[in-house]
Amino acid sequence: MSFFSGRCLSKVKLFGKTAIITGSNVGIGKETALDFYRRGARVILACRSLEKAQEAKREIEEKCQELPETGVLVLEKCDLSSMKSVRDFTKKILDTEPHVDILINNAGVMMCPKGETEDGFEIQFGTNHLGHFLLTMLLLPRIKNSTPARIVTVSSKAHTKYGINFDDLNYKKRRYNAMEAYSQSKLANVLFSRELAKKLKEHNIEGINTYSLHPGVIKTELGRHMNETLFWGARKLFGVLLGPFMKSPELGAQTTIYCGIDEKCANETGLYYSDCVVTTPHPNALNDEYAKKLWDISVELVGLQDFNPFTVNDPGVKNK
Repeated sequence: MSFFSGRCLSKVKLFGKTAIITGSNVGIGKETALDFYRRGARVILACRSLEKAQEAKREIEEKCQELPETGVLVLEKCDLSSMKSVRDFTKKILDTEPHVDILINNAGVMMCPKGETEDGFEIQFGTNHLGHFLLTMLLLPRIKNSTPARIVTVSSKAHTKYGINFDDLNYKKRRYNAMEAYSQSKLANVLFSRELAKKLKEHNIEGINTYSLHPGVIKTELGRHMNETLFWGARKLFGVLLGPFMKSPELGAQTTIYCGIDEKCANETGLYYSDCVVTTPHPNALNDEYAKKLWDISVELVGLQDFNPFTVNDPGVKNK
């Protein structure tokens, strides 16, 4: 257990609120879903595996069966490594959900062996950044009609380790380095969140706040590829060395929950958090030129050149 861990102490209830959490079948995503469900939210578990999501749903409901009032858990398939899956998911949400009050961009992969998504993107950059970029942009018209709303993107302190290579974001030219690729994707998360806050302000859109965060070093399955990408036994070694400093998933979810619901950060936007307080990210994450360049490249890569989520009108809920 970590020697210090910030906690979200807010008692706010979420009855009548809808929250979408990607990767919510395991780890801090599942703990975030559990917390929101306890508070009465309609929680959409957006997961790659519906089978694992169903198991998470069952566990959450069992833990809360003695509570007098809870929310609703809804399972939906969303694979962040597939732009088609993201588009299919958002279409279903726009067709069925009248509002989206909280979006938690939580799903991710870490230090994977070299590989590509079905769209040809480096697996970590494609999943951790581009999938969430597309998801957020397609949902933004609905989020604009759900204010006050929050968009929370789970990054990592790993964003400080390396920079971002705009000439070869997808490792088509350079030698692949799993840690470097992970760091680049997490830096992209912070840059995206900051630039989103800036663009919302430029378009005079009020009531939507954005947050990025470092959840801490957590005992989850996220590091399952370390033996493949570093050396055999790396995962066990890191567990021994970092064990005293590692958080449980419940503690690791606290900053995500804080950014998603706490009253104390209700008027903050575009900032980076760790242990439930504002923290200064790496200078690369504060580079406005990097943020704008990443945004423009991301728009092109996910095929949103003809779609401006800041100006398009919400088509409304169909089949309701």
